[in-house]
Amino acid sequence: MGFLNKLFHTNKASPKNTLSSTMSFLFGSSMAGQTVTERTAMQNTAVYAYVRVLAKGLAELPLHIYQYTNDGDKQRAIKHPLYFLLHDAPNPEMTSFIFRETLMNHLLLWGNAYAQIVRNGQWH
Repeated sequence: MGFLNKLFHTNKASPKNTLSSTMSFLFGSSMAGQTVTERTAMQNTAVYAYVRVLAKGLAELPLHIYQYTNDGDKQRAIKHPLYFLLHDAPNPEMTSFIFRETLMNHLLLWGNAYAQIVRNGQWH
């Protein structure tokens, strides 16, 4: 029992929860003294694979817009103005797949994702 007590011994008399460790947790420093950012995290193969699998998995799902009919059923709304943008291509540089994959990458790495809507009527 003495060996196990020494192995799992914790110092309960003086727990350490200092402001500096809290601040370093909030601003990205680890206990090893290395700063962790989205770029350094993506250099870790496990993080890279996790983000890639989730982003591609979500982007592969079909995306359709539905509308309710008068009798309460729903049908695909292919004539809706957003259908082409979300299902096919949101802009001339991206397909729907790349757009959704990029948004999911941003969501996983930064905690948020934004898409700006520019309504000029010149593309579609």
